[in-house]
Amino acid sequence: MKKVKKIYIILFGALIGLINGFFGGGGGMVVVPVLNKLFKMEQKKAQATALFVILPISLVSTIVYMCHNSVDFASGWPVIVGIVVGGVVGATLLNKISNKTVKGIFVFFMLLGGIVMLLK
Repeated sequence: MKKVKKIYIILFGALIGLINGFFGGGGGMVVVPVLNKLFKMEQKKAQATALFVILPISLVSTIVYMCHNSVDFASGWPVIVGIVVGGVVGATLLNKISNKTVKGIFVFFMLLGGIVMLLK
């Protein structure tokens, strides 16, 4: 990997970590387009890589939030069960549909999330 490319990856990694830590998630919304457009990674691989990248960021952010007593464990555990089930289903489906369809679904949910946030 070229030295310049490594620097960009580190800079985008820092940005993504900042976003994930600040918002408590959402780094994937930046990781996927960066990997897809800037680093020319195919959509499915970018989304799978985003999950791999977000896991350690999320763990570190969770520890920081826990140190500040900001985690609601009673609400969190049921959500974790749903996330695990949904993650297995989503990962299985990801391998069965085209890159173009995956990109369309990703864009749809990004737009939907933005519209919902604007209207609230």
